[in-house]
Amino acid sequence: MAKKRREKRETDGLSSAQEEVKANANDSPAVKEAHHTAAGSARMSLLILLSIFTCSASVMYLVYRNFPELPDDEMEKIKIPKDMDDAKALGTVLSKYKDTYYTQVLVAYFATYVFLQTFAIPGSIFLSILSGYLYPFPLALFLVCLCSGLGASFCYMLSYLVGRPMVYKYLTERALKWSQQVDKHRDHLINYIIFLRITPFLPNWFINITSPVINVPLGVFFIGTFLGVAPPSFVAINAGTTLYKLTTAGEAVSWNSLAVLGVLAVLSILPVCFQKKLQQKLE
Repeated sequence: MAKKRREKRETDGLSSAQEEVKANANDSPAVKEAHHTAAGSARMSLLILLSIFTCSASVMYLVYRNFPELPDDEMEKIKIPKDMDDAKALGTVLSKYKDTYYTQVLVAYFATYVFLQTFAIPGSIFLSILSGYLYPFPLALFLVCLCSGLGASFCYMLSYLVGRPMVYKYLTERALKWSQQVDKHRDHLINYIIFLRITPFLPNWFINITSPVINVPLGVFFIGTFLGVAPPSFVAINAGTTLYKLTTAGEAVSWNSLAVLGVLAVLSILPVCFQKKLQQKLE
C-alpha cells in the first residue's frame, strides 16, 4: 500500500510539473510576443486597408463632383444600384446624358465598377446588366471584362500588401485546400482560373483575396479573370438590352444561358485534359 501511495504521489507530481511547464511555455515572453505580433500585424493591415479605402472613396467623390449638374430628382438616382429598380432608375438618367456627356458617363461607370470590384462591394452585377442597356454589345463586353480584370487585380494587390494576416487568421483551412488544388493545376493555371470564373464553385472575392497568398502570378490572374468573366458577362449584358422587362437580377439568367455557361466551362478545361492524355501517351 505504501508503495502504491508513493507511486501515486510521484505520478501526481509529474502531472503537476508537466502542467506547470505548459503554463510557463504559454506564458513565456516568446509566445506572448508572437501572439502580440500577429494581433498587431492584423490591426495594422486593417488600418492600412481603411486608409486605402478612404483614399479610393475620395477619388470616387471627385469623379462624381465632375459629373454634369443634374436636377435634384435625377441626382437622387445617381447611386450604386442595390436592386433592379435602382438599376432601371440609374439607366434612365445615364442614357439621357451619355450622348451629350459621353466621357463623363463612361469614366464614372468605369471608376465605379473598378471600385466595387476592388473592395468586393456588391452591385457590380447590376452595372454589368446596365452596360448592355447603355452601350453597343462589343464595347459593353470589353468594358465589363476590363473593369472586372482591373478591379480583381487591385483586390489581389491589396491582399498582397495587407491581406495575408487576415487570410491566415480567418481563411486558413479554405486557403490551404485551394492552395492544394492550385498546385495540381500549376502547369495550366490560366485554364483553371477561367474555369473558376465561369463556374460558381468559389466566390470571386475569395479567389481575389487568397490568390496572392498561395502564389498565383498576377499576370496569369489578370488574363484568367479577363477571359473567365466574359461568358457570365455575356449573359448579363444580353439581358441589359431588355432592362425594363427585368424585375430582379436573377431573371437575367435562364436555363439556356446556364447550359451555355456549362458548355464553356467544359471547353475551358478540355485543352488540359487533352494535354494530360498526350503526355501519358508520350511517356
